[in-house]
Amino acid sequence: MSQQPPVRSTGTPPPRPDASMSLLNNVIDHAVDDGYAEASARRAAEGGGMPRTIKAKLGLAAGLVLAAAVVTLGAAEARVSAPVVAKERQDLIDRIESETSAADRLEQDVDSLRAEVGSRQRKALERHGGDQAELVALLSGATPVRGPGVKLVVDDAKEADTGGGGPRESSGFSDTGRVRDRDMQRVVNGLWQSGAEAVAINGQRLTALSAIRAAGDAILVDNKPLVPPYTVLAVGDGKRLSTAFQDSADGQYLHALRENFGIRTSISAEGDVRLPAAPSLIVRTAEPRGAGAAKATGQATADTGKGTS
Repeated sequence: MSQQPPVRSTGTPPPRPDASMSLLNNVIDHAVDDGYAEASARRAAEGGGMPRTIKAKLGLAAGLVLAAAVVTLGAAEARVSAPVVAKERQDLIDRIESETSAADRLEQDVDSLRAEVGSRQRKALERHGGDQAELVALLSGATPVRGPGVKLVVDDAKEADTGGGGPRESSGFSDTGRVRDRDMQRVVNGLWQSGAEAVAINGQRLTALSAIRAAGDAILVDNKPLVPPYTVLAVGDGKRLSTAFQDSADGQYLHALRENFGIRTSISAEGDVRLPAAPSLIVRTAEPRGAGAAKATGQATADTGKGTS
């Protein structure tokens, strides 16, 4: 009985039962990422080592230690130099206080000398003034004055025009609403002519030799700058002096300034007016030396008029 050869299959092998789960198989077969596995293998081959995070922390710690050392050193230097700075500051304060005290003493000396000079000048007037010594002392401003009088206040307009171009414009005062030196000259002259016996502006006593001038925008009385409002005090018969001044040409001039330019003015009779002595006094006398001639005995011939210009 003949034996049949075995049957040989020429087809493909049967598929695996898990062939449809290739993604899951790949995850199972490669549980560790290839890059991470490679890095781990390289680190193991190098004999291991410290993680980079620890190195960074150590570097940061070293930087903080260095910064702390610098701050500590700076604080130590500041502590060492602090006494030196404090001493220099105290020395400077002591010098300032010393110089201030010296300046105060010099100012007191000046006031004392000025008072002594004024006293000697008054005594000279009393000794050589004869029967009119009191009148001479009054007109020269050598003595303080007290009595009835008037109080005249002159001030700039509320809204003074700073643009200029008005009829009162000049190189010194371009503001038409500002009080000018010539305005104060007319006011003072008007008070003298109306019967004032003594006049002062803002506490500055005027004499027959006083001058009212302008320097820039400031009004100077005997080279002393004054600021508005200008308070003019005059000793005399209060009501009569006030009426005579307002009726005079200078009083009308002041009224025109108020009406046309808004300059503020007020005048009132006062029962008690006090004026100081003139801060500086130059006594000048004149003696007749023939018909119509005068010989000055002093620095210059005195102006006997009361006008102030």
